[in-house]
Amino acid sequence: MGAARRRWVVGITGASGSAYGVRLIESLLGSGMDVHLVVTDAGWRVLKEELGWEVTKRQAALAGHFEEALAQNRLTLHPNGDIGASIASGSFRVEGMIIMPCSMGTLASIAHGISDDLMTRAADVMLKEGRKLLIVPRETPLHAIHLENMLTLARLGVRIVPAMPAFYYGPQSMADMVDFMVGKVLDQLPLEHDLYRRWGDEQHGN
Repeated sequence: MGAARRRWVVGITGASGSAYGVRLIESLLGSGMDVHLVVTDAGWRVLKEELGWEVTKRQAALAGHFEEALAQNRLTLHPNGDIGASIASGSFRVEGMIIMPCSMGTLASIAHGISDDLMTRAADVMLKEGRKLLIVPRETPLHAIHLENMLTLARLGVRIVPAMPAFYYGPQSMADMVDFMVGKVLDQLPLEHDLYRRWGDEQHGN
């Protein structure tokens, strides 16, 4: 038997910053990974509001951007209400899960073990199976409950990667800033990429 293909779960919630999630999917697919995607209802709304996606027919909307990956079964969309989906079970082998962007509501549910939809159930599976779970919160300002929930997850080994783009590398566009954040996530997996210029590269001629 050939080696199993490496799979990652990607979650997109209703937090602002849907471009992060879309670029993450592109980058994972480009690295040869398979992606299992779950999007909350609020996440679909933000995809429409921020990126202009026509989400009345969600599979068709996704196909407009990832037609080849869908046809090759390298990208799988799971309805958020499908708690019987493959990614809801620990016996389904994946490398881990990234929720990018992650709303404070989803973060709170995960921190308190509330898994009443596929997004939170899949995250709970990552915790119970000891797999990688990365959360990219996108909210400001943060109040004490937000911070306490993030601390709870950090103590469980969850990687918290706030959506805080840097400026030292001289971004020229919004796309550059999105790539920086996606690159910081890929660093945590870890997966090689060239999405942003690292500190010191210029000094060494790279």
